Amino acid sequence: MLKINAQFITSAANKSQFLQSDKPQIAVCGKSNVGKSSFINMLAGQKKLAKVSKEPGRTRLVNYFDFGDFVLADLPGYGYAKVSKAEKDRWAKLMDDFFAESGHISHVFLLVDGRHEPTANDLTMVNYLYSNAMPFTVVSTKADKLSRAAIARNSALIAAALKCGAGDIIPTSSETRFGLDKILSVLDGVVRR
Repeated sequence: MLKINAQFITSAANKSQFLQSDKPQIAVCGKSNVGKSSFINMLAGQKKLAKVSKEPGRTRLVNYFDFGDFVLADLPGYGYAKVSKAEKDRWAKLMDDFFAESGHISHVFLLVDGRHEPTANDLTMVNYLYSNAMPFTVVSTKADKLSRAAIARNSALIAAALKCGAGDIIPTSSETRFGLDKILSVLDGVVRR
């Protein structure tokens, strides 16, 4: 069973600063404001490990966290954010460089907003993961804002859009910790590989 004792390690602004580790490395990606920081805090069992903001686009670097049995990389959000085109281009280059060095990534958690169909950027991301044969799990966030019937219905819509099975979508809520057991099961499998 996983032993989670999470702490912040470092941030990387460019590929020369990307962390190399002997531990499995898990990446967390998704659009701006999808709940990546809240997801990381839920995993860690802490409220303030990753900085949460209501304003999209606050994560601008690759932030690394040591979770004991693995290292987690929090990537900048893609899509909408009130920043300059130059800043968006810099984030895009950082993401491109990070995934170009994908040999160090053991698994990716792709976060999508469980209340909505995936965005064009979500589709681009999942297609990239498929084309590069990178192991990933789709995590739908904000399940606490939906009824159980809506969670099932939206999971089916998300799965159809992302070309995977509805059972491949893990609905989660950082507020209620709903879905955490399934996420921990995935992580346990990655760490044992």
